[in-house]
Amino acid sequence: MQVNSPDVQPFNELPEALVEELLDQCGSMGETLSHSFRNLLDNKGSIRNDLVENGLLRHDSDLLTNQSYPTTCGVDGAYTLERLLSTDMVAVAGVAVEGLTPPSETRHWEYPHHLCEVLPARHHDKTGLVSKAIMLMMELELASSAPHDVIFLDGSFTTPLINIQQALYTIDGVDNHLSEILLERMKTTMEAYETVVHARRSDQQFVSVPKYTSHNQITKILLKEGVYEDRALLSFVLHAGEYIRPFPFKVPDGLWSFAEPLLKETGSLKAIIDGMSNLYVVYYRPFLHSPTFRLELPRSVATDKNRLSMVFEAIRLQCGTPGIFEPYPLYLADRMVKQMGKVIPAIRKATTQEMLQFWDQAEAEVYLLMHGYRTEIGR
Repeated sequence: MQVNSPDVQPFNELPEALVEELLDQCGSMGETLSHSFRNLLDNKGSIRNDLVENGLLRHDSDLLTNQSYPTTCGVDGAYTLERLLSTDMVAVAGVAVEGLTPPSETRHWEYPHHLCEVLPARHHDKTGLVSKAIMLMMELELASSAPHDVIFLDGSFTTPLINIQQALYTIDGVDNHLSEILLERMKTTMEAYETVVHARRSDQQFVSVPKYTSHNQITKILLKEGVYEDRALLSFVLHAGEYIRPFPFKVPDGLWSFAEPLLKETGSLKAIIDGMSNLYVVYYRPFLHSPTFRLELPRSVATDKNRLSMVFEAIRLQCGTPGIFEPYPLYLADRMVKQMGKVIPAIRKATTQEMLQFWDQAEAEVYLLMHGYRTEIGR
């Protein structure tokens, strides 16, 4: 890493007075956070007692018996949008990466599997929204086709449906090629979505692992208020190997308001609604060096002792490395898709060179029209 890079010298571009004021406010912020954390630690014992009294606290030793060494896969995606003077350039990709392979496993994915689209798109403020929806569609397709025992998805099970709906409601005016990609993938995506939210096959467990959540169903039960987010609270309270027994997922308000293209997929949509209405949530802390994970599970997985045991075993096998706060295949997929930020500028330069081969006017015009203002990245 270069010494003068922004990661090493984060304040180089800021006025000195602004930096001093920002650093002065660190003291009060630290005091506020310390007081909040202290309250959690002081109440840890009573919170654990409340968990026991409510029948929520369990230990994975009650489930984990014979080791099955499940194979695992992590799915993540990214989209990149670079706004040029003349147009936008969009790249969307989904990646599926195999986790650490069990010693007895002879099958092996020789390389990460992926789906991708790169295209120009005319200026529109909803291009990023549609690109994100396509990205989530790719993730669902990859997850449903993975041949592994446990498939980890980044984010919540509800995220794709919410974003696809938003994209469909705002699709008018978006570049035709981009909107066509969205609509053409609809049938395949809905079938994949149905597969994922039901997990009907006993040899395939789909698990959503959101990194960031604002859910506070547990804290409302215990503390009678939603000051703390569930995952943060339980990372303080749970010991290694402990979990909160599966409880029903609270579906976000307004989730069942559908755009017309979704309504056309009547069969799959009805099955998806049924699956979404029967999702469960489990909080699990495999080791002291890892945080508590929020796991969203289809009903068929959450209510089956053997299948839930396989999910816990997969997490323990894939979260053994300190410093990696998510299952290893999700970590690998995340690292790969983060590189999407470097893709579009490189593609823009290569495209510009290709254009110049057939341009018989002043080259400056091409460089001006292909000038990039900013790059937006989403995952």
